[in-house]
Amino acid sequence: MLRKSAFKKLRIIGLLVLAFLFFQHAGAQESKQMVRLAKIIVDSTQLKAYSKALNEQMNAAIKLEPGVLTYYAVAEKSAPNQITILEIYADTTAYQSHIKTPHFLKYKDTVKNMVTSLELVDVTLIGVAKKPD
Repeated sequence: MLRKSAFKKLRIIGLLVLAFLFFQHAGAQESKQMVRLAKIIVDSTQLKAYSKALNEQMNAAIKLEPGVLTYYAVAEKSAPNQITILEIYADTTAYQSHIKTPHFLKYKDTVKNMVTSLELVDVTLIGVAKKPD
C-alpha cells in the first residue's frame, strides 16, 4: 500500500499530465493565465451531494464567466473522497472576480461542512501536448 506522501506526489503528477493533455491555448497568452490545483478531501458520506454542488458551480462558471477557461475535476480511484480540480483562468483578475460570483459563493456555503481539507496550489504550465481539434 502506498504511503500518503506517495499518493500526494502521484496525484500532482497525474494532474500536471492532465493539464498538458487538455490545455486549450498555446503561446504568449498562457503567460497571463492563472493555473491552479485545488486538492480537496470530502467527507465520504457526503460525496454525492458534494459532486452535485461542484458540478453545478463549474457549469455555471464556464457558462457565465468568460475568464474561467477550464475545469477538470478528478477523484482518486482508490480514495474517491480525494478530489483534485485543475482550474485555468484567463488571469488573476478573472479568478478574483470568480470567487465573488453568486454561484461560487453558493458552492462554498453548500460544501462548507462537506470538505474536511482544502489545499490550493498555484502551478506553472511547462509544456503542452494535445491532438489538433
